[in-house]
Amino acid sequence: MKSLSSNEVVAVRGVLTDTHPVDFYVLGVAGAIDRLTLPLRERGTVVHLEAPHHGMEVDRKSATLLYRAAQELLSNVHKYAQASAVTVCLGFVCHPALCHEVQLKVIDDGTGFDVQAATQGRHSGMGLRLMRLAVETVGGRMAIDSSSTGTSVNITLPLD
Repeated sequence: MKSLSSNEVVAVRGVLTDTHPVDFYVLGVAGAIDRLTLPLRERGTVVHLEAPHHGMEVDRKSATLLYRAAQELLSNVHKYAQASAVTVCLGFVCHPALCHEVQLKVIDDGTGFDVQAATQGRHSGMGLRLMRLAVETVGGRMAIDSSSTGTSVNITLPLD
């Protein structure tokens, strides 16, 4: 069996798993999410991380939700998408007269899927449904767009 280093992310039955607790203080949200892409990079998937506000400060609750959402989305890319490339965008969104938000986008060029079937079916899409519930519980939004040329998931959380 391969020994695990202290900073390794592995795919266990297709689920990307960090072998040790994530330290957002040390890595930042973007750094923690970037670590999740290691198994994809190792299999040859081209990964682009766009985090123009690298080092951005987000409260721990929002950071954890963004990290868990990225973990689910990147696991789905790893397990199902057959993507050759994935882009992860993380940044702030500012609206005049509205509160600021933080946004996570995961975009792949994979095979896509039937969004309605995956998010409403009885035996599939539990990760996506639970993620949507968690996002909406904190006042956020989640949008999924998928076709035979890829998938885009956009998660936006309010910042207090």
